[in-house]
Amino acid sequence: MPVVQEEEPSAAAHSHPEEIKSVFDLRLGKHVTLQGSARITPAGVISAGIAVAAMMLALRYLASSGRRRRQ
Repeated sequence: MPVVQEEEPSAAAHSHPEEIKSVFDLRLGKHVTLQGSARITPAGVISAGIAVAAMMLALRYLASSGRRRRQ
């Protein structure tokens, strides 16, 4: 059975000149430590904002239609 090794992406691979990077360490108590990182481009921020706005619009429509049915 062949062994599959996962390659770690290098820092220079697929980088965008305007990419926003964030790294964080979160410690919960004495024994739990979480580490994370994120990357996003300005286009990703705009896309996420549009997606959230679309979901909020849909939820508002559902909430108002539910109120109309009860009346």
